[in-house]
Amino acid sequence: MSKQTQGTMLMVGALAGTVGLVAFVALLVLGEYAFSPALFLAIIVAGAAAVFLMVGFHRKPAAPMVRQAHAPTPHAAPQAAPVAAAPASAPQPTPAAPAAPAPAPAPAAPATAATSVSNDQEAGTRPAALEGPREGGADDLKRIKGIGPKLEDLCHTLGFYHFDQIANWSADEVAWVDENLEGFKGRVSRDNWVDQARLLSAGGETEFSRKMDDGTVY
Repeated sequence: MSKQTQGTMLMVGALAGTVGLVAFVALLVLGEYAFSPALFLAIIVAGAAAVFLMVGFHRKPAAPMVRQAHAPTPHAAPQAAPVAAAPASAPQPTPAAPAAPAPAPAPAAPATAATSVSNDQEAGTRPAALEGPREGGADDLKRIKGIGPKLEDLCHTLGFYHFDQIANWSADEVAWVDENLEGFKGRVSRDNWVDQARLLSAGGETEFSRKMDDGTVY
């Protein structure tokens, strides 16, 4: 056996032993194997490593490839640098349509010359009223034509108990009473209460009051 072969075997043995030792420690620590199974597996790994190394050392080296000399290739003519393509012109933005002018505000309605009177405004002027009849009691307002029992009660509610009160009403006061006689609006003017009240307050009589005295009315 040549010295080269002996040296090779010693090197294979050392490397295989190292591989087996590493495998044994790994099986004990990482694989948590028992001692005997770990030793057995480590011997198998070492043997396999020895066989692999022996085959590798005894493989004949391949014959060196002879590099063939190639004929020098003629230098190709330098290619012209590629001309950069002209950038495509960017599309021109379409001008936006002009905004439509805002509509002019509608003109305010002209104020009318005459101002309408509020519906809540009372017509005329309220006459002076009494909280109750004077001494001697209220006059019999039913002696005025157009004043019946219900309308007499309404006059009392408004504070009118005597002929002289009605006789002194002005045109504005008549207008107010005409407007505020609920259910009997316009009776003061239509039946001419003021003129009748003047005669009765002075002690006179009217045709209607005489009929009352005769008992032909009510």
